[in-house]
Amino acid sequence: MMDMNDIRVGTLVKIDGQPYVCLWSDFMRTAQRKPVRRTKLKNLITGNVLEQTFKHGDKIEEADVTRSKAGYLYSDEQGAHFMDNETYEEVTLPKEMVAEQLKFMKDGTDYALVNFEGKPITCELPKKVELKVVETNDVSRGDTTGNVLKEATLETGAVIKVPAFIKQGEVIRINTETEEYAERATE
Repeated sequence: MMDMNDIRVGTLVKIDGQPYVCLWSDFMRTAQRKPVRRTKLKNLITGNVLEQTFKHGDKIEEADVTRSKAGYLYSDEQGAHFMDNETYEEVTLPKEMVAEQLKFMKDGTDYALVNFEGKPITCELPKKVELKVVETNDVSRGDTTGNVLKEATLETGAVIKVPAFIKQGEVIRINTETEEYAERATE
């Protein structure tokens, strides 16, 4: 069991039998009142965000979550298919659970599967991924004042904004948390 002081961004907690990850946490102390910790928690199964306030003395259960490496195989109407690197079993996650992550997932790449009570519930992407630009428009020279962004389609089908100097065929790094261009990938 944890108390409110143990909750930080990234902490995994269990509320009403469901696993949550802390997205935001703020410690508040007001005059003549006991301190509280306000949090935003994301349900790892449904993806819903919950605002929760913990009072001094509240006991919070830590979520029993494990991670295992698995190679991403493919996705279809059933969901995303992975192969566990240790047991070589095929694991399928429903599309609703990994819809956001699929935009940046390449076939044959290893990702971390998050398991809750022995069942996989979601897939974690690294902070940055390298993907190839398969389609983008050229920007005319007169339009390049300031920070000009243009749309680019990546090898996974995702469309993001990139700087004007990025050309088709280049490999770029994308921040998976903000879903934005981070930098050119060095070979």
